[in-house]
Amino acid sequence: MSQDLCIVSVHVRRGGAVSELLDAVDALLARPDVLPPPHVRANLRKAADLTQDEVAQVFGVSRVAFHRWETGQAKPHRRRLEAYARLLSGWAEKHPEATADLHDREAG
Repeated sequence: MSQDLCIVSVHVRRGGAVSELLDAVDALLARPDVLPPPHVRANLRKAADLTQDEVAQVFGVSRVAFHRWETGQAKPHRRRLEAYARLLSGWAEKHPEATADLHDREAG
């Protein structure tokens, strides 16, 4: 059981308010554990004019590990996952054209 779920479980057993419990559940749901499809991840990085090696260095991982994240072969652990999702979101705001085919697929 993840640490977040343990916290919620302990909270309920201790008689915490339902609204606090729902807030805790909402916080779990808001966690950025869903990344865009691999081709969009690569498009965003390329739109930012960065190499896999440059991004990997920022995250403190090898280029091979980052390549696996970008291609969907592996998922970063929690702390890096949140940071990677934030980076991708920031790139998407700066380079909306890099996500254009994602929106086309969703509309079709």
